[in-house]
Amino acid sequence: MGIDRRQFLGASATGGTAALSAACGRERKAGESRAPALRMEELGRIASTPVLRLDGLTAPVVIQSIRLLKKDKEYFVHVRSKDGAEGISLPNPPRPEYLTSILKQLVIPFFIGKDARDLENLLWELYRWHDNYKLYGLALWSPQAWVEFAILDMLGRILRKPMGALFGPVQRTEIPFYVASGRRDTTPEQEIEHLKKLVAESGAKALKFRVGGRMSRNADAMPGRTGTLIPLVRKTFGDAMDIHADSNSSYDVPKAIEVGRMLEDIKAVYFEEPCQFDHLEQTKAVADALTIPVAGGEQEYSDWRFMWMIANRGVDIVQPDLHYYGGMIRSMRVARMADAAGMPTTVHISGGFGFVYMLHFASVVRDPGRYQEYKLGTEKYGAWFDPPLTVRDGKMSVPVGPGVGIASIKDVIQGAAEVA
Repeated sequence: MGIDRRQFLGASATGGTAALSAACGRERKAGESRAPALRMEELGRIASTPVLRLDGLTAPVVIQSIRLLKKDKEYFVHVRSKDGAEGISLPNPPRPEYLTSILKQLVIPFFIGKDARDLENLLWELYRWHDNYKLYGLALWSPQAWVEFAILDMLGRILRKPMGALFGPVQRTEIPFYVASGRRDTTPEQEIEHLKKLVAESGAKALKFRVGGRMSRNADAMPGRTGTLIPLVRKTFGDAMDIHADSNSSYDVPKAIEVGRMLEDIKAVYFEEPCQFDHLEQTKAVADALTIPVAGGEQEYSDWRFMWMIANRGVDIVQPDLHYYGGMIRSMRVARMADAAGMPTTVHISGGFGFVYMLHFASVVRDPGRYQEYKLGTEKYGAWFDPPLTVRDGKMSVPVGPGVGIASIKDVIQGAAEVA
């Protein structure tokens, strides 16, 4: 069954039943103020600490080429060093369809001739290069992430370490997941059938569904859908299923609290993005009012705004998207800050191959939260790995091979053509 905010944060931080028991002390009352976690200055110091660990990599790894490739509907970024080391990444669909020019003109050229070992510092210089900071947000961060992931894959292959191990000791080899419905075009009854199908196909022990109308100024996707669906999900799936709900910025504060109370009634695990994503004060007001955890950060692009969210407890669970936020390095910095404040970092994934990067992230951060998102339809990637990725008993296996874990770059990109 779902648990309240204090239970969630206590259990996720330590991962044990003893911690869950200890967290069941005095429950914070609705409306009771939450003290700030840490001062902004202290979080800034934490965020500035290097996160990338390349011990043993003593020789320069000079980047010779970076190419954007396409095979069928799949895009790849391929990097090669002057010594012949290589790595690949898979961009998040459908972004390459309209961000290719930024990638090829404003990101790739910067990295040519640079030493990949300096990747962490290079990201700041890329931000400044050719006034790239004026493109601040998804338009710049996604292409940056694609190149970063490819370079990290290459570095991991050179060091013969999984990508996660480039950031610290791997702590988990299996990751519990929830299965998510991305639909709002369903009646409550139709959505229940859709969720049943997702759970049956995935074996998930947790699920997520959408409430509200998406950036809809309190309008529901259809009249009465949310109020009917919330209790119906619990009634259908019983107390053993952990339930998440995502409003995608649907509500103002009073309406978000009203919906949040419904989710409290069914003991949901968390309530994601209740208010407009860039109105941090509204989201904080909802988080202060509710007893279940509030999650947010999918649309966040700013180091400083994540810092504010953590320092002021604007959310209970931070959720940078590994692509939208510019890659693993920036997201690891958020996780460092959140961890210092006793908050989980459960990254958002933006589709396609992104779940593999999520697995590496969740394998190494101290507190990734209770579940990560799993999107059906990604099974085709499993056979690229040795051993193949598995989805079993509500958990996904973490790739163990070097870099991102793809067994053969040559086989995966065979037949791909360079994008002009």
